Amino acid sequence: MKDGVNGVALGVFIFFFLAVTVMGFVAARWRKAENEHSLDEWGLGGRSFGTWITWFLLGGDLYTAYTFVAVPAVIYAAGAAGFFAVPYTILVYPLIFTFLPRLWSVSHRHGYVTTSDFVRGRFGSKGLSLAVALTGILATMPYIALQLVGIQAVLDVMGIGGSAGSNWFVKDLPLLIAFGVLAAYTYSSGLRAPALIAFVKDTLIYIVIAVAIIYIPIKLGGFDDIFASANEKFTKAGAGALVSPPAAQWTYATLALGSALALFMYPHSITATLSSKSREVIRRNTTILPLYSLMLGLLALLGFMAIKSGVSVTNPQLAIPQLFENMFPSWFAGVAFAAIGIGALVPAAIMSIAAANLFTRNIYKDFIKPDATPEQETKVSKLVSLLVKVGALVFVLTMDKTVAINFQLLGGIWILQTFPALVGGLFTRWFHRWALLAGWAVGMVYGTVAAYNVASPTNPGQKHFGGSNAEIPGLGEMGYIGLTAFTLNVAVTVVLTFALKALKAPEGVDETKPSDYTADAGDPGVEVELPPATAGASH
Repeated sequence: MKDGVNGVALGVFIFFFLAVTVMGFVAARWRKAENEHSLDEWGLGGRSFGTWITWFLLGGDLYTAYTFVAVPAVIYAAGAAGFFAVPYTILVYPLIFTFLPRLWSVSHRHGYVTTSDFVRGRFGSKGLSLAVALTGILATMPYIALQLVGIQAVLDVMGIGGSAGSNWFVKDLPLLIAFGVLAAYTYSSGLRAPALIAFVKDTLIYIVIAVAIIYIPIKLGGFDDIFASANEKFTKAGAGALVSPPAAQWTYATLALGSALALFMYPHSITATLSSKSREVIRRNTTILPLYSLMLGLLALLGFMAIKSGVSVTNPQLAIPQLFENMFPSWFAGVAFAAIGIGALVPAAIMSIAAANLFTRNIYKDFIKPDATPEQETKVSKLVSLLVKVGALVFVLTMDKTVAINFQLLGGIWILQTFPALVGGLFTRWFHRWALLAGWAVGMVYGTVAAYNVASPTNPGQKHFGGSNAEIPGLGEMGYIGLTAFTLNVAVTVVLTFALKALKAPEGVDETKPSDYTADAGDPGVEVELPPATAGASH
C-alpha cells in the first residue's frame, strides 16, 4: 500500500461522489407525482419505471460494492471456489422468469408493497406475514453493513479511512459523511434517488471492468502468466485451487443453487421489481440481466490478476482496490474507486427503503396502528429507513468486519426460508399457513445452529459462524447449509400440510383470484384495488 493520501484519486472520487449527491436530491423532482405521500410513490417510485430504468435499478441493487470487492477477493484468497457466484447468477434468471411476473401482477392488482403483504393476502395469516417481514429485515441489515465495508476498503487504500489516523472519529469521518448524505437524499427522494444514480454507477463499473480486463493483463504479460502465477500460489500454499477438486463439487453446486434460490427473496430485489410499470418490463429484464453475469465473470478474474501483480494484503477485501491503485494511473484509480463507492450507495439506499417498507406495512400497520393513513405510513417508512442506516453504520464501526461477513452468510440462509411461502404461494394455495410457519421455523433454527457450529478454516480462533457450509445429513458430503435448511423446511411444510388438512384446520381467507396472477397494467379491472380489510390505507 502506498504511503499517504492519493490526492489525484481522492479528487476524482470526490467529484463523482458530489455528482451523485446532487443527482440524489434532484431525483425528488424526477417523475414527480401529484401525491407524494404514499409508499407507492416514495418506496416504489410510483411503480412507473420502464425496461431500462428497471434494468439499471436491479443491476445496481444486486451487483453491489461488496460484490465488486468480495467476489475477486474470494478468488484471490481461495481460487475456483469464488466462481460459484457466476453460475448462480446464471441460474437465477430462468428461475425468476417463472415467478416474478406473477408476483408483479398480483401485487399491482392488490397494491402490495412487500412480499409480506402478498403472503398475508394469499394465506390470510398475519403471523406468517410477520415471520417473512422479520426475516427480511434481519437478513437485510448485515447486507447494508457490508456496503459500508466496501466503501471502507476504498477509503483505506486511498489513505483517508480505515487504518488512517489514531482518532476513531477522524478515521471514520469520511464514512460518516458518505452515509449522512445517503440518508439525506434517500429520505428526500425515496426510490427515485438510487434509480437515477444507478445509471452512473453501472456505467462506471462497465467502463472500469472493460479497461481492467484489457489493460491489466497486457501489463502483466497475458492471461497465461496470470493463471500460472495463481496456480503456483495455490499449489505452494496448499489452500485454494485454480480448479475445484472433486471433493469440493457438492459444496460448489449446492452453494450456487441455494444462492440462486435466495437472491430474489431479499426485500430489496422485490422492491426494485415492483417499481416497474408493467409485467412485460419484468419479463424483458430477466432476458437482459444476464449481461451482468458476463460482467461478474470478468470481474472475478481480477482476483487472479491481483496474485500475479504481487498484491499482498492481510485483509483480502483490500486486494482489488489495492490492485487498481498499483496498476492504474491515479486519475483512473479514482474512477475505479468511485465505481465501488457509488456501487455501495445505490444498493444501500434500496435495502434501507425495502426494510423500512416491511416494518411499516407488516409490523407498524398490521400490529401497531391498523388505521394508519398513507401519509403516516410514508412518514414512518422514511424515519425507519434512517434508523436502518444508522444501525448498519453502528454495526460496522463497533464490530469486527468478519462478524459482518458472517452475518451476511447467515442472511442468505435465513432469507431462503421464505421461499416456500412466497414462491409456493404464487403457484398454489395447497400449502397450509400453519405448516408454512412451522417449516420456516425449522429451517431458521437448523440453519442458524448449523452455521453457529462451523469453525473458520483460516482463523483458528474463530470457533463459530466461520462459514456457510457443513456436512449434509444422510449424504456425508459438504454442502450449503441454507439449501439443507430449505430442504427440511419444505419437508416439514408438506408433511404438516397433509396432517392439518386431514384435521380440517382453518386455512385462512385468500383475497386473490387466479386472474390476478396474469394481469398486466392497462388490463380491465387491473388498477390497484383496496382489499376490504385495509380500506383507507395506502396500497
